Amino acid sequence: MDIINLVLTICLITAPDQCREERLRFENSGSLLSCMFLAPTQIAKWSEEHPTMHVVKWKCTYPSREIDI
Repeated sequence: MDIINLVLTICLITAPDQCREERLRFENSGSLLSCMFLAPTQIAKWSEEHPTMHVVKWKCTYPSREIDI
């Protein structure tokens, strides 16, 4: 099973200078392009579950070979 990461850069709404990355892992259903088409829905869902955080940017990547899944 191949995995694709949806990497979110998120910041606290109350402190926009406090940011970090959050990685969501998904089963690869084709390519990075398909991840990019599906990402907005996943970002909206994540945002609803984390109301104190704001997504400032995102990207789709393949995980590094060093990560055990």
